[in-house]
Amino acid sequence: MEYINEKLLEFNNYLKNRKVAIIGLGVSNIPLIDYLHDCKSNVTVFDGKEIDDIDKNIIDKIVNYGMMFHFGKGYLEKLVGFDIIFRSPSCLPTVPELVAESNRGAIITTEIEMLMELTPGLVIGVTGSDGKTTTTTLIYEILKKDGYNCYLGGNIGTPLFTKVSEMVPDDIIVLELSSFQLMGMKISPKISVITNITPNHLNVHSDMTEYIEAKKNIFKNQSKDDLLVLNYDNEITRECSKEAKGKVVFFSSKNKLLNGYIYDNEDGKIKICKNGLRKHVFDTRYMKLRGVHNFENACAAIIATKNLVKKESIDFVLTEFKGVEHRLELIKETENRVKWYNDSVSSSPTRTIAGLNAFALKNIILIAGGYDKNLDYTVLAKPIIDNCKALILLGQTAKKIEKAVSSELKKDKKELPIYQCESLKQAVQKANDISKKGDIVLFSPASASFDMFKNFAERGKFFKSYVNEIVK
Repeated sequence: MEYINEKLLEFNNYLKNRKVAIIGLGVSNIPLIDYLHDCKSNVTVFDGKEIDDIDKNIIDKIVNYGMMFHFGKGYLEKLVGFDIIFRSPSCLPTVPELVAESNRGAIITTEIEMLMELTPGLVIGVTGSDGKTTTTTLIYEILKKDGYNCYLGGNIGTPLFTKVSEMVPDDIIVLELSSFQLMGMKISPKISVITNITPNHLNVHSDMTEYIEAKKNIFKNQSKDDLLVLNYDNEITRECSKEAKGKVVFFSSKNKLLNGYIYDNEDGKIKICKNGLRKHVFDTRYMKLRGVHNFENACAAIIATKNLVKKESIDFVLTEFKGVEHRLELIKETENRVKWYNDSVSSSPTRTIAGLNAFALKNIILIAGGYDKNLDYTVLAKPIIDNCKALILLGQTAKKIEKAVSSELKKDKKELPIYQCESLKQAVQKANDISKKGDIVLFSPASASFDMFKNFAERGKFFKSYVNEIVK
């Protein structure tokens, strides 16, 4: 018998002739233009960019559909009298115009929240300051290997809301969820994972408390039958367990838990702990992914999927998975065994620290620096000194990182060559000039990309192209 999604039909019927606003023409909202037009909604589109900076094909579509639009400076001044508003992740629900509309009775939501509300399938959500993309992808690949029909979305993959009509109850939707997507969300996945929470995006969030509270929405609306997977080693995520409504399972790489999953550094194995008794689950020596942070990601993925799949599916994916692009991605090894790694996704100090710790040898030439998110770089100084033979800096945060490292060097009475570069290409050239046999060149910015690039992916692609052009 063909499945009929009654909730979706009811929602589509609700949208007919309603005043609907789309805020932001990013990747997640563009498919809504066609969808809402098909539902015969009265749509107005808002975006902070000037009309000349928006894709002409999108503008043509909006005009052809007869939709109203407001772009550029003061673009939200006309956000008045709407029934439902789809905000982009970058437009936080605390924006005064959104608060005013909410107080008037408008529904404030996002493409991803409506997906979670209307899909008949099981939703697994992953968030965290670091490691969420790798963990999300591992979960997706494990489920797919076991034979499930899966959808991958959220902060990665493609927007999924317009695919809800294709979904059936046996499907599984795996979502990477950012703090911007989670903020204001009134629904939580049945299975939720928080890899860790450390300072991030403080240039957008009003403070660390707002950032943490946004992350917590991934579990705050769970029921007693749901599952929450938490990092025991991170104080903030450990404390989240006190607010959990469902079952909590911890993972750790630093503590021998009484109950939960651990990565045991003594023998390199992932183990399940039950009442203090430990049983071998997987030997990380067989993983292509390296670094303790990736073994923690593997623990989280195992917990999230273990009741849904065969152990063989988990073992196969953990053994074969080579990682996600721009995450400790080996892009070249020269004849004199210099290895070049692209870790462009590392947009915070904690991510870069994890990258530095992934290598046993202390012969790293680190290329770092980028857009300033108002983060503290003093925590990065000692790991750089302990692991690097040279430091190459660029971007807005270059001086902040150099100041933190220089202060630590002075305190430890050590020396480290530090180079300032004007561009990423220049940084690659400098790294090539100073590298010696057996060195590791690691591009791990510890900063966002927006001072020079659209996003971390574009930054990583440019890095790879420069390496392939310059390094012989």
